[in-house]
Amino acid sequence: MSTRFASKIMMVTGATSGMGRAVAERLAAEGASVVLTARRKELGDEVAAGIRARGGNALFVPTDVTVESEVAAAVDTAVREFGRLDGAFNNAGGVNSFDPIPEIPADRWTTELEHNLTSVFFSLKHQLPAITAAGGGSIVVNASNLGVVGMPGVAPYVAAKHGVVGLTRAAALEHAAQSVRVNALITGGVDTPLFRETMGATPESAAQIAALHPLGRVSQPAEIAAFATFLLSDEASFVTGAALAVDGGFTAR
Repeated sequence: MSTRFASKIMMVTGATSGMGRAVAERLAAEGASVVLTARRKELGDEVAAGIRARGGNALFVPTDVTVESEVAAAVDTAVREFGRLDGAFNNAGGVNSFDPIPEIPADRWTTELEHNLTSVFFSLKHQLPAITAAGGGSIVVNASNLGVVGMPGVAPYVAAKHGVVGLTRAAALEHAAQSVRVNALITGGVDTPLFRETMGATPESAAQIAALHPLGRVSQPAEIAAFATFLLSDEASFVTGAALAVDGGFTAR
């Protein structure tokens, strides 16, 4: 494994399972010190301990990314403990509503946007100044394939993820002069515990979802981690403001 992140300080939100965990472990394996954030303290401590047991450097900070003060405290902790912040993978989010638009209560709409869009705004708001102060770096936001296409029955999630793509592009333009790159991942179905719980609960539904991807399957978290870490690395130094598909051809139709 390379050491392309040696001496880098990276933050990963939603880092306790699935894509977030895979990215955190990949970054640590390539030399980064990783600051992990999520709500579940016991699981977060477990993931951080596993990284340290394999020779990596990891710190878990319990954080609800829908609460701005907690996001600010997590970034402050990263800078205080490691001296700076060089990059971030913002991954927290998920589908919470599966109803037609006329049947969605206002509070469920607000919760979905808070979970998937406002959380990214809070993360960028506090990460960008820290990364700028470090001399530049990279942020990758997981926007999902539903950030660029529609799907019935999940309108709040679709709206939030479209907002994430727009927010990513605005942030990239605002901070390009400070050498901070910001990109969005357009991910298709990914075989994570949350995905299996919400979308692929039965063999029939799992097969239907796999069939939406021209490659005939959903991805593994490690495949997402490989591309996310590329975007976070200096190898992607001329890539910013992009929404890049890692979706098995889902959005190519």
